[in-house]
Amino acid sequence: MTLAYVGIGSNLEKPLEQVERALGELARIPRTRLLKRSSLYRSAPVGYATQPEFVNAVAAIESELAPGELLAELQAIETRHGRSRSFPNAPRTLDLDLLLYGSELLQSPSLSVPHPRMHERAFVLEPLLEIAPQASIPGRGAARACLAACAGQAVERIP
Repeated sequence: MTLAYVGIGSNLEKPLEQVERALGELARIPRTRLLKRSSLYRSAPVGYATQPEFVNAVAAIESELAPGELLAELQAIETRHGRSRSFPNAPRTLDLDLLLYGSELLQSPSLSVPHPRMHERAFVLEPLLEIAPQASIPGRGAARACLAACAGQAVERIP
């Protein structure tokens, strides 16, 4: 079993419900266990700014699946939620990112782990640190130090 972290985001079609449903679906991936989930967070869009705010969370899972197999399961969940990839940073019903897979560094045309921009995004780091306070990003260092570098990004925990 490998400890992995999944970033979850939505800003279309009842984002709170999309994220909650996705968390439940993560628990049903074969040969995978949902260990922890963060609170829900609200954040401004990054890149393409003319869209609704996002609801974000991070889940810790243990999986026997290889990284590519796990990615395929995550993409299948996105598809069931009506995910469309019209342009980079577009609004979306659901976005599931494989953030970390153990301490592995992976680079392929279809998958990069750690997620290549996670160290620049407070909406990923804040919920990650909630459930894994000592998290480290391979090749980058302590997630807490990365979050300090994102100080200007507004992220709000949803009560």
